[in-house]
This record gives sequence, C-alpha cells and structure tokens, in this order.
Amino acid sequence: MQSERRLYRRESEESRRSALIAAAQSLVAEGGMEAATVRAIADRAGVTGGLIRHYFKSKDELIRAAYRALMDGMTAKGADATEGVGAGPEERLAAFCAATLRPPVMEASGVVLWAAFMHRIRADADLLALHEAGYLAFRTALEALIVALPRKVLPGQTRAEAIACNALLDGLWIEGALLPAAFAPAEIITVGLRSVGAILGINLLAHTSKLPEFRKPVS
Repeated sequence: MQSERRLYRRESEESRRSALIAAAQSLVAEGGMEAATVRAIADRAGVTGGLIRHYFKSKDELIRAAYRALMDGMTAKGADATEGVGAGPEERLAAFCAATLRPPVMEASGVVLWAAFMHRIRADADLLALHEAGYLAFRTALEALIVALPRKVLPGQTRAEAIACNALLDGLWIEGALLPAAFAPAEIITVGLRSVGAILGINLLAHTSKLPEFRKPVS
C-alpha cells in the first residue's frame, strides 16, 4: 500500500509539473514571453502561484523546462516512429524523417512556440545551451540512422549529411506547419524523403510501405 501511495504521489507530482510546462508553452505560443507570467501560468494550469515555486526555483527555470520539453519531444517522436516499421535501416530513417513532417510535431503552434524561444535565446545563455543540446540530440539520432545505411562512406561524410538533412527537415517543418493548405496530403513528407534520399544517394520512398501516409488501403 505504501509503495502504491509513493507511486501515486510521484505520478501526481510529475503530472502537475507537466501541466505547468504545458501551460507555459501555450502562453508563450499565444502571446510571447511577456504573456507567460507566473499568475497566468498558474491560472492556465489550475494551480496557485505558490505551487509553481514548489516545482521550479523561478519562472526562468520553468521557461527553460518548457523549451527543453519542446526540443526533446521532437527527437522522441522521431525515435518512437522507428519502432514497429521493420529492422531495415532505410525504413527506420524514413520513419524518423516522416515523423518530423507530420502532426503532432509539424503543427503551427509548435513552430510559433519555437520562434518565440528563438527571439529570447540571444539574451539568455542558458536557453542557448538548451538549444544546442536539443539540436545536437536530434542531429545525433539522425546521424546514427544514416550511419546504419548499407553504404560506403568517406571520413566525416555522415556528419555532413546529418547537418544537411537536419537543415532540410527544419525548413520543411516550418513551411508545412505554417502553410498546411499550400500542400497536398503527404506532399511535404514525400518531398522530404525524396530530398533526404537525394542527399544520401538512396531511394527512401521505396521504403515507406509501413508509414501511414503510404499504406495501401485494404480492399
């Protein structure tokens, strides 16, 4: 019984912390950093302002946690997508890239939130460090999938390819999220996979049968 109570308390605390982070994210996305006051965050999360101090030493710490959650979430969604698509390295890479170019990662709210943090990064060294860590985590995960491809490569080649592919995915993520009506269904993913494949010298579109956008309907 005591272990169940401890587990319940831990889950409750984690859920409250997550609620505060989500509240901060939504307020920043809606009105910029100025909108994310302690009172507004508490109201949005349905808690008292004093409770925020229980989980975070300051509002700045909460804001940094909100940015970390945004960045980590993008990498996690890509990693999750590689599960269940097969053991082939091409399939796993295609799934990772596609996850970046569909909801819930590719949504306008996420891009707007990211842009709000970008505005703050120049004046906040801690946020800049978080940005660097998040960028490197995503790029490292991407490079690991590239390294696994059955190809002969030159020294330093996969690093350069990961940098280029990451930049390509970033650009498509921004445009696809902000202008969804400008693209046909699955067009952004198709363009992304074709372009990443061109950088790497492989046909990623030939390995998409298990992706939801390319599954053949059951007759």
